Amino acid sequence: MADAPFIHDRALVETDSVGPRTRIWAFAHVMPGAVIGADCNVCDHTFIEGDTVIGDRVTIKSGVYLWDGLRVGDDVFIGPQATFTNDRFPRSRQPFEAVITTICRGATIGAGAVILPGLTVGERAMVGAGAVVIADVPSDTVVVGNPARVVRTL
Repeated sequence: MADAPFIHDRALVETDSVGPRTRIWAFAHVMPGAVIGADCNVCDHTFIEGDTVIGDRVTIKSGVYLWDGLRVGDDVFIGPQATFTNDRFPRSRQPFEAVITTICRGATIGAGAVILPGLTVGERAMVGAGAVVIADVPSDTVVVGNPARVVRTL
């Protein structure tokens, strides 16, 4: 079928919620319950946990792990090895409730950026490579550095 998702034979996809024309490449692991929209590209060596929702036309480059509580809007780009977190006070073997982190429509997350839990990256915002985001990012801005700071508006 032309509209069926492509799932590489070396990918492990345990969800039934993968949109049409989405491509999931080798060594990706998608857990049960995850939702992935249409026309997405999930590159090699990615992990998507079960309480993750990904919109349409999203690109997820290699080495990205999307944890429970992440909400990714349409037309988002997530660069290689970007890091997301979902626990404000992580401790080994302690129960926690994942907090919601939202990446809004059209945003770009640069390679190696770190996004702390519970934040919102606004529409069409751009997070520069290697930035450490510790506060919400306004729509139509570019943030860089550690901690990330606005350097211009789009």
